[in-house]
Amino acid sequence: MKDIIQRYFDAFNRGDVPAMLDCLSDDVAHHVNEGQVRQGKEKFRAFCEHMNRCYREELIEMVIFSAQDGTRAAAEFIVTGTYLQTDEGLPEARGQTYKLPAGSFFSLRDGRITRVVTYYNLAEWMRQVA
Repeated sequence: MKDIIQRYFDAFNRGDVPAMLDCLSDDVAHHVNEGQVRQGKEKFRAFCEHMNRCYREELIEMVIFSAQDGTRAAAEFIVTGTYLQTDEGLPEARGQTYKLPAGSFFSLRDGRITRVVTYYNLAEWMRQVA
């Protein structure tokens, strides 16, 4: 189970959206930090493409945890990034860099990720890019 999570994050760090999608179930539920739940691969793909336009991020110091029954996993990491293009409702992008701790939680079924939940401190991100 840790393998699929590692593949997902390796793809994230490469900016490889198709490889990320390959790790997901068709009915994936994507719980965005401070946002709405998005259902399905198409909405996940659109979110990732938007994020790749506005941000360049790498996740470092990754630690992956998994439940013994193979149905859940979690990861703790540091997000290092550059704010590339202004995201609606957020401060103006001027190439600011940021670094903050974050975590993700996953549900899994049949070797695929069925739920992705990501948390980070938005107020701290805003402070760093202001």
